[in-house]
Amino acid sequence: MTDTHADATKLKGDLWKKMAESPFLMVGPADGSTHSEPLTAQLDRDQVDTLFFFIGRNNRVANGGELMLQFVSRGHDFFACLHGKARVDNDRALIDKLWNRQVEAWFPGGKDDPDLALLRVDIDSAELWETDMSIAGKVKMLFGGTIRSDQEGSHATVRTTAETRG
Repeated sequence: MTDTHADATKLKGDLWKKMAESPFLMVGPADGSTHSEPLTAQLDRDQVDTLFFFIGRNNRVANGGELMLQFVSRGHDFFACLHGKARVDNDRALIDKLWNRQVEAWFPGGKDDPDLALLRVDIDSAELWETDMSIAGKVKMLFGGTIRSDQEGSHATVRTTAETRG
């Protein structure tokens, strides 16, 4: 697997595209003190390296702290493990900006639901994998053939998920 600056830049861009298509992640405490749970990310293009989740005030990650987040794309061709620090950020303007009908279904009291909390996760590191196998590579995998290095895909460990050029 490759790990060059160009690959990392591409992977970062692909991460956000893939999450926009399917924003579901497994989220849990980084220390493993409890199991992760599925949450739907709210993406804000204006805030780099930040994910938002509407959660209940009693959710297991509502106290914030360090979290691990795992992502698998809809096509199972992109994987990410993200680490970040979480805190509740009930900024009303941000809630208004990120609110949608899917969120409303979970909170019958709407934006003023007393159980509503907006969890902000500031990502400080990530490991990204993208499979880029040809049809021949997929057939080999299916029938037990050897996968060549040019059929493996890309991998990068990054300190920021922001796309950087140059």
